Amino acid sequence: MRLVFAGTPEPALPSLQRLIDSPRHDVVAVLTRPDAAAGRRGKPEPSPVAKLALEHDIPVLRPAKPNSDEFIAELSELAPECCAVVAYGALLSERLLAVPKHGWINLHFSLLPAWRGAAPVQASLAAGDEVTGATTFLIEPALDSGPVYGVVTERVRDTDTAGELLGRLADSGAALLESTLDGVAEGALTAVPQPADGVSLAPKITVESARVRWDLPAHVIDRQIRAVTPNPGAWTMIGDLRVKVGPVAVEQSEDSLAPGEIRVERIAVLVGTGSQPVRLGQIQPPGKKLMNAADWARGARLEDSVRAS
Repeated sequence: MRLVFAGTPEPALPSLQRLIDSPRHDVVAVLTRPDAAAGRRGKPEPSPVAKLALEHDIPVLRPAKPNSDEFIAELSELAPECCAVVAYGALLSERLLAVPKHGWINLHFSLLPAWRGAAPVQASLAAGDEVTGATTFLIEPALDSGPVYGVVTERVRDTDTAGELLGRLADSGAALLESTLDGVAEGALTAVPQPADGVSLAPKITVESARVRWDLPAHVIDRQIRAVTPNPGAWTMIGDLRVKVGPVAVEQSEDSLAPGEIRVERIAVLVGTGSQPVRLGQIQPPGKKLMNAADWARGARLEDSVRAS
């Protein structure tokens, strides 16, 4: 089937590579977001999807306004039979959705209708889901509401970060997307409407929402930190210093620390929560790399009155 692939970040790469390698499909172009500033110098760089496409000599489309008349005409000239989408990052108009005969088929990293939106993996982790997955569906103008072609499930591990879980879903989802496109090309698949019950939303994670709230129970803090690791990264204020914090371990002890109270021990740094304390794993002070929290605390010589907030 003649395809245009739409995607931008690294989690889209397994799907793009799988479709490039597929003998049943022809990726005639890649649609991605415009080059964005990266690195300390802020020099514009192609997206990960654009880089992979260029390595395979596939034309790359980077419209600033994908719903414009100009781009709709450009896409129409390519005459794709279907557009495959993985984390493209822009809303698509009805006119654009109508261009390919088989529409736009999206790989979304949740079990729809759960966690519609920009951050499904993060939302699933923060909520404490035991099972999540990925879904292929036909895109409609409304957010992630289209009829479903297929799903794949994935158990959420107790120590999963968003990066780790998303990595596994990107791989299993790539196989799901390829099989979905195979079925659509054969005329063997029919999309099934999503149920009306069970809808939940997963809005984009902001830097402010990644701030640790030490008044919450320890198990909630554990999940929320893992949900924003590695991006944008959990953070807290320790005194007047803003630091990033990696995943924590919930202490199974009778020790009592007030929320945000810090205790520096020989090989551990404990912080009080709304329930039992947690043990910090890694900390990243401003302008430095991640380091062991206990090593950092010894070097920082924290005063007894300093708290996390």
